[in-house]
Amino acid sequence: MALLGTLIKKGIELNQKLQFDLKSAEKQQEDELRSLLDKAQHTAFGKFYGFTELLESKNIISDFKAQVPIHDYKSLNQRWWYQQQNLPDITWPGKPSFFALSSGTTGKSSKRIPITADFIQSMRDVGTSLVRELPNYDFPEELFESEVLMLSSSANLSKHEHGHLEGEISGINVSNFPDWYDHFYRPGKDIASISDWDERVAAIVKEAPNWNIGAIAGIPSWVLLMLKEVIKEHKLDTIHDIWPNLTVYASGGVAFETYRKDFEKVSGKPLTIMDTYLASEGFFAYSSRPESMEMKLALSHGYFYEFIPFDERGVDDHGQILDNPESHTIDEVEEEIDYVLVVSTCAGAWRYVIGDTIKFTNKETNEIKITGRTKFFLNVVGSQLSEEKMDAAILEVSNKMGVSVNEFCVAAVKNKEDDYVHQWVIVSDDEISSDEFKNGLDGALKQANKNYSVARNKALKDVLLSKITKDQYHGFLDQSKKKGGQVKTPKVMSEKKMKKLIDYIS
Repeated sequence: MALLGTLIKKGIELNQKLQFDLKSAEKQQEDELRSLLDKAQHTAFGKFYGFTELLESKNIISDFKAQVPIHDYKSLNQRWWYQQQNLPDITWPGKPSFFALSSGTTGKSSKRIPITADFIQSMRDVGTSLVRELPNYDFPEELFESEVLMLSSSANLSKHEHGHLEGEISGINVSNFPDWYDHFYRPGKDIASISDWDERVAAIVKEAPNWNIGAIAGIPSWVLLMLKEVIKEHKLDTIHDIWPNLTVYASGGVAFETYRKDFEKVSGKPLTIMDTYLASEGFFAYSSRPESMEMKLALSHGYFYEFIPFDERGVDDHGQILDNPESHTIDEVEEEIDYVLVVSTCAGAWRYVIGDTIKFTNKETNEIKITGRTKFFLNVVGSQLSEEKMDAAILEVSNKMGVSVNEFCVAAVKNKEDDYVHQWVIVSDDEISSDEFKNGLDGALKQANKNYSVARNKALKDVLLSKITKDQYHGFLDQSKKKGGQVKTPKVMSEKKMKKLIDYIS
């Protein structure tokens, strides 16, 4: 038993015991809103919407919702954030030193999200809260003296003409790591700053024997690709042959279950899988107990949340937010209901719709799971398919056929007869009968979703399916400039983008 690991583990356990909050979730969130309004009351946004007056309100949450409209990126950027690139005190005190470029899973171009010093600190605070939960897991002492490999986007940020630095949020976080992180963070800032993804992976592969990795964090598809390169280059049977203390994998951003079999294939012993909800707009939630991958919402870390029901109370038939939607606070939500997440943050986002749908799985512990993206809601002919339903169907058919399908893409497209069909492309290196998988997928979706079953008997005339290898898929992403450690690729595509993929396959 390693003495250092024992001391660190005991220190975390003591810290956990000393950290407790007797406030209700409702009170924590009210305090967060009050703190955000107080900090931003003298900004242009705060003056325009009367934050100083709101702070005197006896019903601060309801008055805040009545006073400040809901924003999407376009409305908030055009009127406020664009000015913040050049001027101070627009939506948050000061002028941001960084802007995060979104990975572009929605919209036609990257968004620029302001990243303030308070926001960077809030992300560290959520990370610290995650670490405090580690005593809930029965981890060996060796884990606590090993290193953490974070597969981020490039930390080589670009300088904008207005003076701030730009990059994806994970790259910004890495570039702001304090020097003492060098003791445990891998691959280190030098390798993390390599812009080209393939060159960065090659550098990681070369250095892999010199590291004692106990935990890995990153998006499953890219982490899996990196692990396979390490195994191939060093002629290993599993990744544990080179990193025997590897114990934890922290996933994030996408559903993990379709990757589980492939992670088991490259591992020599079981990994503890934790999930995190980290976006350009905030670090919102994290796994906190071993029996579940569902995530605990960060309630007192610089974020105020609202939840719009993802049904007729909040959105139209295309998943677009209504002009006056119902908006619920943490004490008003119900379990197993899909909600559009709305956030106000210490980066100067106010009642901002980030485009994710979530549901509460346990109100007592405030645990959630991500169910999809509002823009990736497939409903062109009334099929009403969420990412969660499609993920579940893909997993069900894969398990029945004994194959592994990690990624997939789908779009509603018109055939030669001008009828709508669903075009699927599944990604796997296994031998798969496309017809068998297609029929199984169609049947699973009919069984799970009445709206889809009705659509298949009416306007949705057929289902088409193609299979491509992982190399082909990564080649398409490379051509589309969607390759990298934190890139999340869209599962629901537009008809135009799907035709590009089909042309590429051809």
